[in-house]
Amino acid sequence: MTQPFTDQLALAGGPEWLTTKRRESLDLFTSLTVPTGSVEAWKYTRVEVDFDALRPHAKREVVQHVSQLPESVQRRLSSTDAGAFLVLDGPDVVYRTELPAELASKGVIFTDLKTAVEQYPDKVQQYLYSVVPAEVPDDTTIAAPGTTPSKSPDPSEGKFSALAAALWTNGAFVYVPRGVEVELPLGSFRVMSDAGTYTATRTLVVAEENAQVTFIDEQDSEELPGTYAIGAVELVVKDGARLRYVSIQNWGKGVTHIQRQRGDVGRDATLNSLVVTMGATLSRTEMQSYLRGQGADSEMLALYFANEDQHFDHYTLQHHAAPNAHSDLLYKGVGDDQAVGVFSGMIKVDLGAQKTDAYQKHRTLMLSSEARNFSVPQLEINANDVRCSHGSTTGPVDQEALFFLRSRGIHRELAEKMLVTAFLEDVLTRVPLKSVVNYIEGIIAEKVGAA
Repeated sequence: MTQPFTDQLALAGGPEWLTTKRRESLDLFTSLTVPTGSVEAWKYTRVEVDFDALRPHAKREVVQHVSQLPESVQRRLSSTDAGAFLVLDGPDVVYRTELPAELASKGVIFTDLKTAVEQYPDKVQQYLYSVVPAEVPDDTTIAAPGTTPSKSPDPSEGKFSALAAALWTNGAFVYVPRGVEVELPLGSFRVMSDAGTYTATRTLVVAEENAQVTFIDEQDSEELPGTYAIGAVELVVKDGARLRYVSIQNWGKGVTHIQRQRGDVGRDATLNSLVVTMGATLSRTEMQSYLRGQGADSEMLALYFANEDQHFDHYTLQHHAAPNAHSDLLYKGVGDDQAVGVFSGMIKVDLGAQKTDAYQKHRTLMLSSEARNFSVPQLEINANDVRCSHGSTTGPVDQEALFFLRSRGIHRELAEKMLVTAFLEDVLTRVPLKSVVNYIEGIIAEKVGAA
C-alpha cells in the first residue's frame, strides 16, 4: 500500500463506519491498476501519475473577508446569484456565507461534508457512497442508497474512484427535505494554490420527495504543474423532486482533473445537469444518470473548449431502468491548436423499461486542422417499445460564415468568437442561470483571444 496515502488515511478521522469505508476503498485502490487503452472506456485517454510521489495539498486557514480570497474567486463571487456558498482552498473551507434562516427553519442543510459527518451523521451515512461507490457498478445495476452495488466488469476503471472514496478531505453537503423548494442556487467554489499536490473532494446533494434545488459546483486555479484534482459527485433525486446541478471546471494549466458524477433519479423526478470543461491540461469527466423510477427525466448538457495541448475526455451514461422515462443529452465542444477531445456516450435501456424516450447528440467544432476528436456514441436496447436516437458530428468553422463576418470589417479572432458562441448557444439558452451563462461566455471569449 502506498505509504503517503496510508498516513493521510490515518489523519482523516471520523466515525468508525467512515474509517472502515475509507480503509476498504484504499485497499481496493492498491489492488487495482491505472486504466489503460485496453479498457474500452479509457481507450483514448492515458493518465500518467506517480502515486508514490504525490503529496496532499497544504492546509489553509479561514479568511475573514472576501478580499483575502484569490482574485479570480473574488470576481466570480461578485457576480454570483447564489443564496449561500462555500469556498474551499484545497482541503479546507476558507470562507462561507450562511444559509438564509428561512431555509434553515424548514430543515434545509448546506454545509461542508466534513462538518456534515459530525453534525448530521445519520443523513450522511444513509447516502454517502450510495450513488458513486468506490468501485464502478456494472452497467445493469446501480445500488439503491444503503445497499451494495455490483462490481464493474472492468475493475481498473475504479482506481481513481477508490482513491477519491478513501482520501476525500472535504466537499459540499446539501440536504433538502420533502416538499421544500430552494429558489436561489447554492454554490461551492473550489480553488487550489499548491502545485505538485493532489486534492480529493466529494459532493453529496440529496433532494427528498417533491423538493427542488439548484447547486453550482465551480473549480478554478492558476497554473499548477503536476497537480491532481480527484473528485466524486453524488446526486440523489427522490420521487417528484427537481435538481439542477452545474459543474464548471476551469483549473489552470498543469492540473489533471478526474471526476465521476452520477445521479440517481426517482419516480417522476427531474435531474438537469450541465458540465462545463474549460481548464486543466488533462480532464476526464464522467456524467451518468440512472433513471430508477417510472417517469424519471434527465437532461444532460455539456460545453467544452480545448485548446493548446489540452486533452478533454467525457464519458456519459443514460441508464433507463424503468418505463416511461425520458433523457436528453446534448454535448457540444470546440477544439483548437493541438487539443484532443474525446466523447464516449451510452444509452442503455433495461429489459422492461418500455416507452423509453432517449436522445443523445454530440457535436464538435474544430478551429484547427491539428486538433483531434474521437466520438463514440452507443446504444444498448433491451426493450422493444422505445424511441432512442444518437448522433455525432465533427466539422470545421463554416468558411462562408467566417468570410461574411470578415467582409463586414470584423477581425478574424472576434469573428471566430462570434461563431463559437453561436455554435454553443443552443446549450446556453437551456440554462436559466444568467450569471452562470455570462461567466461561461467570458471564458469562451478568453479562449479565442477576443476578451
